[in-house]
Amino acid sequence: MKTVVAISGPTGVGKTAMAISLSNHFQTEIISCDSRQFYKEMSIGVARPSMEELAAAPHHFISFLSVEEEYTAGMFSRDARAKIQELFLSNEVVVVVGGSMLYMDALLYGLDELPGDKEVRNSLNERCKLEGLEVLVKEIQLKDPLFAAQADLGNAHRVIRALEVIQITGKPFSELRTQSGEAIDAEIIHVFLSGEREWVYDRINGRVDKMVEAGLFEEVRGLQALQYVQALNTVGYKEIFKFLDGHCSKEDAIVGIKKNTRNYAKRQMTWYRNKSHVRQFNVQNEDVLKEIISLLSN
Repeated sequence: MKTVVAISGPTGVGKTAMAISLSNHFQTEIISCDSRQFYKEMSIGVARPSMEELAAAPHHFISFLSVEEEYTAGMFSRDARAKIQELFLSNEVVVVVGGSMLYMDALLYGLDELPGDKEVRNSLNERCKLEGLEVLVKEIQLKDPLFAAQADLGNAHRVIRALEVIQITGKPFSELRTQSGEAIDAEIIHVFLSGEREWVYDRINGRVDKMVEAGLFEEVRGLQALQYVQALNTVGYKEIFKFLDGHCSKEDAIVGIKKNTRNYAKRQMTWYRNKSHVRQFNVQNEDVLKEIISLLSN
C-alpha cells in the first residue's frame, strides 16, 4: 500500500527538519502544505526553507505563485493529489508537511461541498470594506465560537466564507464542515509534532527575532504597494504594514508578530488535539524520527 506521511505541528516546532529526515530515509520527495510558502514574493516572513534545506530533499509547492494569484484549498488538494500519484509511480512513500490546517485536511481527507451564494458573498465583502473586518469577526465569534476559536480571524476570505455558509444554512460553519469528502487514495500516517506550550512559545519568539535580523522589515517594505492583496493579510506582514503606514512603532509591530504567531500556534494545537486519527508526538521527550519510521515498518 502506498503511504503518505503527513507532518503537522505548530509554528517553529521543527516540521521542515523532520520532513527532510523522513524524505532522506525513504528516498522520496516532499509536498509542502504551507499556504504562505506558495508565494514567490514571501520568504523571510513565512520561514521558507533555506537553499540548503531545499537542496537536501526535493520539495514541491514552494514559491510557485505570485501573491496576486488566487489559490484555494480545493485547488491545492487537486494539484497536490495529482503530484502525489505521480510520485507514487516511483516511490512507496511521499512526505507531506505544513502548518496550514485547512489545506492539509483538504489534501488528506477531502473537502466538504458547502453551499455558496454569490450575492451573499458580495454583500459580506462590501460590509468588510465599509465596516471593517473587525465587525465581521465579532459576528462570527457570536454565531460560531468553535470556528472562531480555531480559525485565522485575520483572514478576511475565511471569515466571509464562514459567514456566507451560516447565512445560507442557518447553521454554524463548524458543524457543517465535517470533512465528509473523499480521503486520498493511500494509507495515511498523520503525525502532529509539538512540545510544552512555553517551549513552543519561546521558539516562536526567538524565530521572530531572527526573521527581523534577516531583513523581514525590508522584505515587507518591498511589498507595501501590494499590502491589500489577500495573501499578504497574514501574520508577519500585516503588523509591519501597520508600522510602515504610521499606525504603530517598530517595537509594537515586533511584539504584535510574536503575539499573533503564538495565537496561531495555539489554534494549530487546538485543531488537532482531539483528532484520534492524528498521532501526537512531543519532540522534547521522544525520538520522533525513529517512532515514525517504526510506524511504517509495522
